[in-house]
Amino acid sequence: MSETKKILLSESEIPTHWYNILADMPNPPKPPLHPGTGQPVGPQDLSAIFPMALIQQEVTTERWVEIPEEVRELYKIWRPTPLFRATRLEKALDTPAHIYYKYEGVSPAGSHKLNTAIPQVYYNKKEGIRRIATETGAGQWGSSVSMACKFFGLDCTVYMVKVSYNQKPYRRILMNTFGAEVIASPSNRTNAGRAVLEQNPESLGSLGIAISEAVEDAATHGDTNYALGSVLNHVCLHQTVIGQEAKLQLEKAGEYPDVVFGCCGGGSNFAGLAFPFLYDKLTAGKKVRLVAVEPEACPTLTKGKFAYDFGDVAKLTPLLMMYTLGHEFMPPGIHAGGLRYHGDSPLVSQLYHDGLIEAIACSQTRVFEAAVQFAQTEGIVPAPESAHAVRAAIDEALAAREAGEKRVILIGLSGHGHFDMSAYEAYLSGSLQDVPYAEEDLQKSLASLPRV
Repeated sequence: MSETKKILLSESEIPTHWYNILADMPNPPKPPLHPGTGQPVGPQDLSAIFPMALIQQEVTTERWVEIPEEVRELYKIWRPTPLFRATRLEKALDTPAHIYYKYEGVSPAGSHKLNTAIPQVYYNKKEGIRRIATETGAGQWGSSVSMACKFFGLDCTVYMVKVSYNQKPYRRILMNTFGAEVIASPSNRTNAGRAVLEQNPESLGSLGIAISEAVEDAATHGDTNYALGSVLNHVCLHQTVIGQEAKLQLEKAGEYPDVVFGCCGGGSNFAGLAFPFLYDKLTAGKKVRLVAVEPEACPTLTKGKFAYDFGDVAKLTPLLMMYTLGHEFMPPGIHAGGLRYHGDSPLVSQLYHDGLIEAIACSQTRVFEAAVQFAQTEGIVPAPESAHAVRAAIDEALAAREAGEKRVILIGLSGHGHFDMSAYEAYLSGSLQDVPYAEEDLQKSLASLPRV
């Protein structure tokens, strides 16, 4: 048990179709509502910022959606991604549990985000769009869109949450390397950004603000569309290549997970890993726990309200039925920038509401404690976002040790932490602190939810 086991697939085993959980959900999410009329949105309402192909993927109930060959060819740059068994971590924990991690950090952008960036830009290119406007938190989504735009010859504008823009300059430089313009958000570039700065010139920003700026940019330029890195149905759809590959790899290892952990901000990484296993649970009665892991500083599923809310601060997006902390909620400036979002995927939210998946929240210091232990045993430095799943897996493995039970644990290691050294420096120096949200701010934000 001294060697880490790596389970590989061949290029021919890259999935040919994405899996659509909508086909098997007992209760599909309620429809998005128009921010102005409050009525269900139609395709034409979304056509100002999305290509029709993605709009159709947003609403289809077809179980398997074919992956275009041009997209699969680009997937081959890094897919299939490896599945590892963390035998050195198991030994350090002295646990009978078997811990597996699906490693998406091998992508050129360093995370799972490229799985959806490539098809999104592909569909936009096919419909004649010349530029993509988007937001990014930690920078992994922005890096992925920048790269995908360069592959297909589109221009790219990225509104990067200001706290991450300052904390993670190398992410910004990576985006610049791929030709993207990167703007710290909130900015003076848009009405939405100027409104935030007028109220708070020192605002650290949030994904909700950055989304407002990117959507406004796209809606006011005819040659520009918007791309979102999480939350929406088509994004979760594209990410299911992760879970499909993981199922096949575990089958080759003769195992099936008792529990699957994925970090969860907007929900795409968790959905991509968990939904193919949820398919087994819904259609074949498989016994598997699927657990979304979020930060205590931004506990959308565990502390939020299941309600219609805007996806952004400026109220430009459709109203989504989801777990939310309120679109006015401003998360503390934790290092897991990709998890600092007030809402969650309507698909993930509905499944959580129906008790088909679980959710837990972890504190920042315990997350980094787990990340360092993982790095020291497995040799991979996890992104702060991914480290939430690592924390949950370690706790589960320790519980298995106490119970004297073998448990098969699968986690999504959604990205590497090579650009997050300032966060690790803060942890190792003892200056990293848990940053709780203010309960008063949360209740004020929830009070601002739209009346639907």
